[in-house]
Amino acid sequence: MDIQFSPTRPDADTLAFAVPKGGVDGLPLSAASTLAAGATASRFTGETGTSFESFVEEGGKTVRVLLLGVGAGSEQDYEKAGAALTAKLNVSGAVHAAVEFVGGASAEKAAHLAFGAQLRGWRIDTYRTRQPEKAKPTLKTVTLVATGVEAAWEKLSAIAAGVAFTRELVSEPANILYPESFVERCRPLEQLGIKITVLDKAAMEELGMGSLLGVAQGSVREARLIAMEWDGTNGATEKPVVFVGKGVTFDTGGISLKPGAGMEDMKWDMGGAGAVAGAMKALAGRKAKARVVGICGLVENMPDGNAQRPGDVVTSMSGQTIEVINTDAEGRLVLCDALTWAQRTYQPEVVIDLATLTGAMIVALGHEYAGLFANDDGLANDLIAAGQAAGDPLWRFPLLPAYDKLIDSPIADMKNMGARYAGSITAAQFLKRFIEDGVKWAHLDIAGMVWADKPGATWDKGATGYGVRLIDRLVADKFEN
Repeated sequence: MDIQFSPTRPDADTLAFAVPKGGVDGLPLSAASTLAAGATASRFTGETGTSFESFVEEGGKTVRVLLLGVGAGSEQDYEKAGAALTAKLNVSGAVHAAVEFVGGASAEKAAHLAFGAQLRGWRIDTYRTRQPEKAKPTLKTVTLVATGVEAAWEKLSAIAAGVAFTRELVSEPANILYPESFVERCRPLEQLGIKITVLDKAAMEELGMGSLLGVAQGSVREARLIAMEWDGTNGATEKPVVFVGKGVTFDTGGISLKPGAGMEDMKWDMGGAGAVAGAMKALAGRKAKARVVGICGLVENMPDGNAQRPGDVVTSMSGQTIEVINTDAEGRLVLCDALTWAQRTYQPEVVIDLATLTGAMIVALGHEYAGLFANDDGLANDLIAAGQAAGDPLWRFPLLPAYDKLIDSPIADMKNMGARYAGSITAAQFLKRFIEDGVKWAHLDIAGMVWADKPGATWDKGATGYGVRLIDRLVADKFEN
């Protein structure tokens, strides 16, 4: 979809008007009174994300008119209005929509409407060869009748590109996206100024990453670890903020095999890594004045004759030993080595990991919030605020020594799974054991947020792109110079 800006109304087949809550007075159309009456009859009052569609005679031709509710008029309200425009028009036959703002709107708010339209328009049709004409997207151009919006849009369009990249990675099937091909998908980020470092199996063996490699040993797809570095401070910032993503490109559960029904969804078990990669693209695309490193531990968890067994003991890069109770609790085994390498390589003061780590998190929070665990109250509060502002909400859970005892092992330093209860908490307690003294750390369990079975405000069914906007907002608020 092409987003354009114009000081005057272009020749478009659809006219859309952003309408604040309370009414539809002041529409710059000859048929304004008829439209207002129709909207009132349809109970359209301008509430956020709602719309009213009609057809009128205007300028000697019949045009489609769409009223978009922006509610109280926050930036998120405008985003939802833009998303409502795309949801309504994308496969409607409309080709060009011109958007005007009843009562006016700031450049930032106008840009956020375009942002919502762009986010909601993303879809993956890569593998469709026979699609009904009525199911194909028709909306090619959205023109905002506004001035001075370009600067705000340049930033938001970079974030939208990052979200789209995450959705692409999360949506791809596992025969297309696996550790090696994930790395190749990230290579174009170098053109944005991102430095990429890749560790292969031999390099990780030399570093002693027995925990991560133990997960990968049942697959013919070799593990990879990718680090993406962006320095928008030209060396002025010594220590980067580091984000670490779980990248299990497919998770069968290994020998602790998952049930067959629904296993196809496990292509998105790399949602944390996808979010980190998309966030790095967004930050570099908008030239964030911060030093940020994104790290993804990439494996495939398969149950062949060489696969890790329940009861095996592995040695992590940190030197700590782990009794593998359940091979389907594999994400933490990947993350612990990635976290150790991140800390030893970059000496960060702040490390945040993102992972589709536990089904227990979906039981606890459903698909409304991601879970937050942190060893620092200030960092936790910053993340909650960033999530609220960006539309990627978080809910904090406890970390306590009482839970820590649940993962003590009788034969190793720890086991990779506790009892039935508090599954998300014990997973976080496991990761906490790999955080070095003095490092501020947060763990985001995003299992319920990376994939949606029904459309949301700014996404269609499928990959949501969760995490990109959260990371970008946190960096903007707390780490940019």
